[in-house]
Amino acid sequence: MKSKYTYVWVSLVVLIFGILFVPKIIDRLKGGTVVENDRMNIKDNSGDLSFVMLNGKKRRVPSFEFINQDSLIISNKDYEGKVFVVEFFFTKCPSICPIMSKNLVKIQDEFITENNFGIASFSITPDYDTPRVLKEYAEAYGVTDLDWHLMTGDREKIFELANSGFNIFAAEVPDAPGGFEHSGLFALVDKNGFIRSRVDDFGNPIVYYRGTITQDQGQNEEGEQEQISVLVEDIKKLLKE
Repeated sequence: MKSKYTYVWVSLVVLIFGILFVPKIIDRLKGGTVVENDRMNIKDNSGDLSFVMLNGKKRRVPSFEFINQDSLIISNKDYEGKVFVVEFFFTKCPSICPIMSKNLVKIQDEFITENNFGIASFSITPDYDTPRVLKEYAEAYGVTDLDWHLMTGDREKIFELANSGFNIFAAEVPDAPGGFEHSGLFALVDKNGFIRSRVDDFGNPIVYYRGTITQDQGQNEEGEQEQISVLVEDIKKLLKE
């Protein structure tokens, strides 16, 4: 008889849990906040930066070679010995790219006297984003760092670099604003060409940094925290290595 009452109490607890918490969990899964908000939000500035692993190996930046805003050939070799931030964008983007560019300018200004820092911006609309267009875009946003290259080139190679090389989503989507959809994330690379990042509360690398929330905002409507200040601190850490 005792086990029967125990069964009833356990069933009651499960029922209450289901009523109170399951709907909230479902809502968070639908909104993607379990992944974005919980995993990527960072509570403190402690600890070393982790290596991003793939099949048991440290993930390194793939080789690339494109043309920058000054019509110069730029490759991954131009970033050797430098800490640098990577983004994928396009100049006619009507939504997140302007925010990303402004955030990168703030980062640029923070490290403007640092010779071992750079930024790599790859256009996902290279047919339109010619060197001339990229040059005008750079001037409009205040790009002054000689190691900030806005690059254009073969479309398929750029998409492969984004989706396979960095796992940063980019695709042509006719119904999306500007006709393209892409992630607003930044990747951080160390002086040896390895992708690095903070870790979450469980010791797993967050891999990327949000580029679509400004420091002034603090967080967006979904509760996702800005990570520009975090990225700045992590760049400083890598520069000291």
